[in-house]
Amino acid sequence: MHPHLHTKDNAGCEEVMVALEECHARGFMWKAMGMCNDAKEDLVKCLRAERLKSQHANRSGAQEKRDKIRQRWKDIDANS
Repeated sequence: MHPHLHTKDNAGCEEVMVALEECHARGFMWKAMGMCNDAKEDLVKCLRAERLKSQHANRSGAQEKRDKIRQRWKDIDANS
């Protein structure tokens, strides 16, 4: 697996990554015959779910920040 995938953000997919690495370690023919496709599909689904969680958290944080800024501007406009 790529080193950048083994991060704290993808900790929930660690066992799926290990399963895919073990499948790939069986050799080229094993991969070429499509024996690792299920493991790869599981990894793709897991990484997508982790990314969606991260996006949701980022979006929520950004919305809160925008709301605070709007409130500050309302306070500034009201006091001017």
